[in-house]
Parts: sequence; structure tokens; C-alpha cells
Amino acid sequence: MSNAISALQGRMTPGEVTIREAGLRGMIILRGDLGNKKLRSVCKTVSGVSFPEQGHANCIDERGLCWMSPDELLVMVPYGEVADAIVKIDKALKGQHYLAENVSDARALIMVEGSYSREVLAKLAPADLHPDSFQPGDFRRTRLGQVAAAFWMQDEDTFEVICFRSVAEYAFDLLAASAKSGPVGHFS
Repeated sequence: MSNAISALQGRMTPGEVTIREAGLRGMIILRGDLGNKKLRSVCKTVSGVSFPEQGHANCIDERGLCWMSPDELLVMVPYGEVADAIVKIDKALKGQHYLAENVSDARALIMVEGSYSREVLAKLAPADLHPDSFQPGDFRRTRLGQVAAAFWMQDEDTFEVICFRSVAEYAFDLLAASAKSGPVGHFS
């Protein structure tokens, strides 16, 4: 069996805003009735965080839940725990209509950290990132340049960005170029 490697193998571009790959993260796409009490309960059990509201993410370290759409949730756990998490989901939701799929190796997670991280993303995504509209815990599925991506704010200076592994290098380079060009002062 081969060893798992992350999409960017720990790549990092330091600076006032640092762009870095977060490494391997366990990610499960869970499709189903997000109002279902059993689904909500197993998600909380597996992730260790509370269920997010629409358009939000609740994440602590490597664990989290991200609201993707009215019937889709991204469940995050440490990479080595994915198989066990899917077994728990399957057991809890047996007999119900749902889909739980391991997408860990199909995605990349990139951190954007620093004083103008909000501007780095605002230059690339057609999303309102004004502080009055986008706060820590808020989550968006959108585009970065030419690729599909999703991101959320961890805190005032930190964003987590998820994209397909196949476009991870492009997304990383795009974020790095945006950071390197500096702040524009739009949110000052």
C-alpha cells in the first residue's frame, strides 16, 4: 500500500500574508436530510463540533462541519479517522436515504493567514467579503479565479480554502500572487 501524500506536499509562501498547504485532512461529503436528528447527532459525534447553520462552518483544529448546500455537509476529521467516521455514519443512518463519501484524497486544503488575508481572497472570489458581511465562521462555495473553491474564516486573519486536488497548484499560486501584490486598502 502506498503512503498518502498531500496535494502540495507542505508548500508554503511566507510573508505578511502566508499561504500554506494544511496537509492531509479527512473530508467526508455527506448528502441527506440535514434536518434529520440522527444525521445531526452522528455528525456532532464524529466531528466533535456543533452542527452549523446555513452558510457557516464550525471547525476546531482538524475537526469540523461545513454547510455546503441544503442537502450537503462537509465533515472533517483527522485523515486517519475517515474510515471509522464513515462506519459510524453508516451505522447511525442505516435504512435512511443518504450518501457518505470519503473525498480526502480528492481535495486540498490551503491556509491564508495574515493581516490582509481578507483582501487576498476578495481579489479572487466573486463574494462579498466586507467585514459587515463575512465574519469568522461564515462559509462560501464560490470560485477563485477559474476554479471552484470553498472557504471559511477561522478568525479575523485566517481563512481555510478547499479546492479540488487537481487544481491545488493553480489555486495556491493564485493565492500567493494575490498576497504578494499586497493590500489595496479596500476594507480599511
